[in-house]
Amino acid sequence: MQLASARAVITGGVSGLGLAVAQHLVKHGGKVALFDVNDDKGAAAVAGLGEANARYFRTDVTDEAGVAANVAAAKGFLGGLNAAVNCAGILGAGRVLGRDGAMKLSQFQTTVMVNLVGSFNVAKACAEQMQGNEAGSDGERGVIVNTASVAAYEGQIGQAAYSASKGGVVGMTLPMARELARFGIRVMTVAPGVFWTPMVDGMPDDVQKSLAASIPFPSRLGQAPEFADLVAYILTNTYLNGETIRLDGATRLAPK
Repeated sequence: MQLASARAVITGGVSGLGLAVAQHLVKHGGKVALFDVNDDKGAAAVAGLGEANARYFRTDVTDEAGVAANVAAAKGFLGGLNAAVNCAGILGAGRVLGRDGAMKLSQFQTTVMVNLVGSFNVAKACAEQMQGNEAGSDGERGVIVNTASVAAYEGQIGQAAYSASKGGVVGMTLPMARELARFGIRVMTVAPGVFWTPMVDGMPDDVQKSLAASIPFPSRLGQAPEFADLVAYILTNTYLNGETIRLDGATRLAPK
């Protein structure tokens, strides 16, 4: 796929990693549909990207019917659909046994629903649309890129729900890639380390500095454009399929 021909649905697309992907694709001639739940940021993102290049769709990624309808509408706006990038996610931090007792099951369920079920929900709705595309190079009809986390491998104390949800994203990458291969649809996952996102921006300075110091090289937080660069490369390299790529400066999370 050439970036200029990318017609992409991006979840979590109005801020952080998702917005960086949208900016990168539009800069290189692509068009994007931004799925998110923040109307104000959605309007600002579209204004920055240009109404001819981007449209915001208020989307709850856990809503099956809503996602299917918005994917179809997005395809209409984009004039096609050949890429889906799942960046929507929540931290869902909390100890299994905290000071106030055991974690509420609803908290665990919500984290898994957004991060794992939401990613699957969008991926399968987009794949359903992509399967009818005219085949391009190597018979390719589309690309799905999910976002996991290094916490899928080294979850910290307080990340049981988050790590489980991201581990699920890693786990479904290969079987989904194998299944969708007959349609010419690739499936990849990126597992970022500690990146500068709105979630991290709200942390105290000393916490941010401690996080940066824990990263071997370069000893700093990841930047959203670096994530976008990798996603763009995945879209253009047809031989990348069924794999999770860590993007983390060689960091390995400590227990806490």
